Amino acid sequence: MDLTVKCLMILLRVMEALPDAIVQYILSLMSNARDVASCNCVSKRWKDSMPYLRSLFFPRNLFDNLTNGDTPDAVVWRMVSSVVKLEELVVYCPFSSSGLALWLSMAGPSLRNLELRLDNITEHETFTEIPSKLDCIRAAWNLESLKLWGVLMIYSPKWDVFHRLKNVEIVGARLEDHALFDALRACPNLTHLLLLGCEGLRSISIQNPHLEQCKLDSFGVGNCSLTINSSKLESLEVQGCSLIRVQETRRLRHLSIANNSGRVYMVDFGRLVVLETLSIRGVQWSWDAISKMLQMATEVKQLYMKVEFTGDSETLQPFPEIDFVDFFNSRPKLQTFDIHGAMFAALCQKNSLKNVDSKFLIPCLEKVVVTVRSPLNAEQKMSTLDSLMKYAKNLKKMTIKILQMKSSHSSADDFFEDICRFRYMNRKIVSIE
Repeated sequence: MDLTVKCLMILLRVMEALPDAIVQYILSLMSNARDVASCNCVSKRWKDSMPYLRSLFFPRNLFDNLTNGDTPDAVVWRMVSSVVKLEELVVYCPFSSSGLALWLSMAGPSLRNLELRLDNITEHETFTEIPSKLDCIRAAWNLESLKLWGVLMIYSPKWDVFHRLKNVEIVGARLEDHALFDALRACPNLTHLLLLGCEGLRSISIQNPHLEQCKLDSFGVGNCSLTINSSKLESLEVQGCSLIRVQETRRLRHLSIANNSGRVYMVDFGRLVVLETLSIRGVQWSWDAISKMLQMATEVKQLYMKVEFTGDSETLQPFPEIDFVDFFNSRPKLQTFDIHGAMFAALCQKNSLKNVDSKFLIPCLEKVVVTVRSPLNAEQKMSTLDSLMKYAKNLKKMTIKILQMKSSHSSADDFFEDICRFRYMNRKIVSIE
């Protein structure tokens, strides 16, 4: 007899010897609908344990080979209705709004976690289901977590208030401003919000006073505006917004702002007194926005800067000169500094090091990553690297990244040789990529 079959038979005998309560507990840990269906066929005892399931998961291709005229809606309904108190429902397979309404009419009050692949965001939406899939969700009024994929939300969902809902995640969506605002207003106690790959938004307003973590990815031309009002905000990641206003920032510890398609031209934050991590990225930021972020981030410990150009118009401009001493004296707690070409060049101008003296010290800096893209001002750049090594007494690692350096002149080769020599002289700390 095959070893696998023997093991299964032994397992079955062990399971049959266990008390009903333990068997029910073990089987209640299953969630995949395929496994649940298989266990129903093992024995009457196992089948009688199925009502004690707490979670059901229906994979994407589960019903590709249905026979006997059965439908995904009907199969899901039979399984959902057989469970006494379903706490989590995850459906990735196709379904209709009428099917969803039927399932949630049965399991909605007990559900804590709901995850649905709606698949109603299409290029040519020819009809709207009534009630919509979004409207059906209001039956699950005890939800604590809601995750949606492929969402079309151009009309405000007909939701009541979800008092217990703490986590909302929407991935891949076409949204209208007012519809999103009304949806979030129905979640007054929301603490975690994630919106990824969302298009159609022009002005996002989030007025959730208990919000702690927020991650937004607006897909488009990068001209969206964002306003957040939450006194408990601790972490914020934003991509694709050109105007960002967050007044309550007393608890904000992690902040990331990026715009890969448009220009960031205004940021308006309250005092960033506990900010530890700041990341700013994008093709073009106005210098006013950059300088304002740097002025507010005096307590930052990790700083990542990858902005290619500045300028308040379509004309791309380099960064202005930045004083090396003033920059580090203003951020005494800085431990990790990841600096891209434009910002590094601004610290390597003719007068950037003029205020360096024997008393100057960078007290906490431990890790530096420098990305170099041009051999221009090679002598000043080497002087800045030397200064980082000399005055950052606790520096443990410096990584120099040579990125797409283009020059037909021998200066590029000379600069690279200087960097290699610098690396050799400081080989315990410096590496080149």
